[in-house]
Amino acid sequence: MSIRVAIDDLFEQIGEWGPGYLLTVSDDDRTHLLALRPSVVGTGAERVLRLDAGGGRAVGNATARPAVTLLFPPGDDGYSLVVDGDAAVHGSLVDVRPTSALLHRPAP
Repeated sequence: MSIRVAIDDLFEQIGEWGPGYLLTVSDDDRTHLLALRPSVVGTGAERVLRLDAGGGRAVGNATARPAVTLLFPPGDDGYSLVVDGDAAVHGSLVDVRPTSALLHRPAP
């Protein structure tokens, strides 16, 4: 069972999740993971999750294929946070505009 998270709530709660993983897709269709801690930048409808990806493979992947996912390991309640979004790359920074978010249930 998954629980939807409203995007406005996501922005308010993201600081409680700590570091997560930015998942991008490489040229050979393999998933690439990079552990990062996002910050919220902007206001209102212009808010995004900003990640400093250091300019490596994740930046190239997100530039070529901007549909990305952020995955945060389970919190105290056992739920993981999964965020899908559209990336915009600015140098080493990846701004993710969330399109959906959910809490994924713990494994049985």
